[in-house]
Amino acid sequence: MAVPKRKHSNSRTGKRRSHNAIKPKQLTFCPKCSSALPTHVVCPTCGYYMGRTVIESDEAGS
Repeated sequence: MAVPKRKHSNSRTGKRRSHNAIKPKQLTFCPKCSSALPTHVVCPTCGYYMGRTVIESDEAGS
């Protein structure tokens, strides 16, 4: 089985792991009801997406 000849330095290990950080979800605000939601998702509150109502809901009037 292959075994590394030399130890990788802490700097090299850190450079490799620099892109492994968890990034926060990118949120936008619904233009109709102003609730925060992820991008490219139908609004669960009012059913609004891409300039039109996709899902009819009971609270569409509020």
